[in-house]
Amino acid sequence: MTASRAGLALFLALVRVPFPVSRLPAQDTTKGKAVYVKWCAGCHGDGGAGDGTAAGHMLPRPRNFTGAIYKIRTTASGQLPTDADLMRAIDEGLPGSAMPAWKGRLSDAERRDVAAYIKTFSSFFADTSQHVAPLKFSSEPSGGTGATALKTGRQFYDSIGCRKCHGDQGRGDGPSAPTLKDDAGFPIFAADLHQSWRFRGGGSAADIYRRLRTGLDGTPMPSFSDLIDQKFLTDEQLWRLAQYVRSLSPPESPEVRDVIHAPQIAGTVPVSPDDSVWGRVSRYWFPLVGQVVRKARWFAPAVTGVWVQAVHDGHTLALRVSWDDRTQSPDSAWLGFEQRVLETVAGDDSAPPPPKAEPWPDQLAVQFPRHIPAGTERPYFLMGSETDPVYQWRWTSRPRRSVAGLARGIERFDTLPGAPAGQASFDHGEWRLVLTRALATPDTANEVQLEAGRAIPVAFFGWDGSSGEHGSRMAVSTWYFLALDRPTPPGVFISPVLAMLVTLGLGLVVVRRAQRRGTVRAGRQR
Repeated sequence: MTASRAGLALFLALVRVPFPVSRLPAQDTTKGKAVYVKWCAGCHGDGGAGDGTAAGHMLPRPRNFTGAIYKIRTTASGQLPTDADLMRAIDEGLPGSAMPAWKGRLSDAERRDVAAYIKTFSSFFADTSQHVAPLKFSSEPSGGTGATALKTGRQFYDSIGCRKCHGDQGRGDGPSAPTLKDDAGFPIFAADLHQSWRFRGGGSAADIYRRLRTGLDGTPMPSFSDLIDQKFLTDEQLWRLAQYVRSLSPPESPEVRDVIHAPQIAGTVPVSPDDSVWGRVSRYWFPLVGQVVRKARWFAPAVTGVWVQAVHDGHTLALRVSWDDRTQSPDSAWLGFEQRVLETVAGDDSAPPPPKAEPWPDQLAVQFPRHIPAGTERPYFLMGSETDPVYQWRWTSRPRRSVAGLARGIERFDTLPGAPAGQASFDHGEWRLVLTRALATPDTANEVQLEAGRAIPVAFFGWDGSSGEHGSRMAVSTWYFLALDRPTPPGVFISPVLAMLVTLGLGLVVVRRAQRRGTVRAGRQR
């Protein structure tokens, strides 16, 4: 075969072999636009500038796509995100913001098409000189939960200035926190490092390490990759910092359960929020959301949840509520921040002039029905109504006091003489409050009688004064339940032991009888 024929045969053989092709269909920006208009424009705006009709109610504000500045990326600071970064944000959403996860709500094709359409809002994505490539991240070193590793992480937390924004204990209460704003001038909260389930880029140590490497473009959070390049710290030390930050949150995201179990304890109930008894009592997490039913509505509450514990001694209930709050309000250092929040977040649909910042206190309310319902009926969750009021305990940080009363809607609260006793402490961005009250009271018409063995409906409300929250501008929960557990009768423990002893005794009797019969039979055979 000549060389030319051999070459022709090789060519024909090659063209018969199919070349590998991408199984993903081409992205369609026209279809992507239809998805965007239906699902995204309400927040991000028709032109992608982050100015949709709902944007004024949100903090943080929706992403402005026109500038191509993205917080959550795997690329270096100042670079565009990869397509995979965009898809991850669309698929998984951004916890701690209004951006939901769209995976499972939109098809794969719809999500890919809308990602392609989003890129058309900025000419930077069309710039062929841009070489978008993810950073190379190292693997997580072992021993990250050990005392030595966490001590190293804490040292670098202090040395590179994390505490200036995030605070000494990481609750977003550092000295710079009241001054923070994003590149657009909107106020921005320093992340509460005790709530990893709200981290927008993910809550694992690996996720935190990547954010430390990339920074959060458009915010005051810088990239620390240059500190590695400058030999100020090593890559492993940055990992230790990430592992320390992760250690500030619970090992797992809190599971929301419907019932608070209050065990009965010997002796009197603890009245101090720092009593050692609370270290042995189960904690329950309840999320709070903005009050958006009545004007003035509030879509951006600063109190996002409360931890609740409860015990009783057969006569008195002690309820401990703790929650993260960046400042002990009122605090004059935060008045400027409060004013920026009020100017940024619309409170209702009529868009009146923003109210002036005031030194509002922090507040908490615990709500019960006046009577434990026999069935599933409960009063209106949003502080009852004129005809069906609810019984509430209300606590305020200034003046530091707790009161009881009947709420007949948001606008009306009638105090009652039987106030619960209350003690509160504030420490590095966390309130801890204990409210105590007798299970039974003389006022059976207005005050709920707390009975063991009954499911007692309970709900929670929170106000952060330094965010301008007061009145209807608050965080609310739905109804949950409080259960005062009865002590376990001694018979519950004794009965199984007696049953075991009886069974053992009967077994021995059977064995002995069998042995005797065997002995008699052996004697007869002889």
